[in-house]
Amino acid sequence: MARRLASGPPQVAAQVDVSAHPTVRAAGGIVVRRGDDGGWQVLLIHRPRYDDWSMPKGKADPGERDEETALREVEEETGLRCTLGAPAGRTRYRDSKGRDKVVHYWLMAPESDEAAADGTFVANDEVDEVLWCSVAEATERLTYSHDRKLLAKAPVPS
Repeated sequence: MARRLASGPPQVAAQVDVSAHPTVRAAGGIVVRRGDDGGWQVLLIHRPRYDDWSMPKGKADPGERDEETALREVEEETGLRCTLGAPAGRTRYRDSKGRDKVVHYWLMAPESDEAAADGTFVANDEVDEVLWCSVAEATERLTYSHDRKLLAKAPVPS
């Protein structure tokens, strides 16, 4: 057997690109406010690219901490500057490109009531609509089961 391997041109091991499908690191917020009826509401976003309802989130920039990513992405997608609250859990799933994606969430509250008022949102490239709704309504509207499970377990005030 050693002879057979020694004869002929040298064989080169196939190269494996281990970075072809790295885990995508992302973060977001479960943004809450008190509704007019005094009950707690959660902010959902609609993304026209995917025609889905979810909570604001996005990919981390190089060197960015998860908490920084969460605050930045919530502001970019909703226009709301928020205060970071307690960790709210994480989701893990395959994204639309087949990559493993992990999203860490925090409870958040808008820094001002005026900024969180209905009718103040301005649509952008990623998000065309936001909706404040009760946790029960949010659970019904969320497109993905991993988001519904996260919201059910999150320490949202009641």
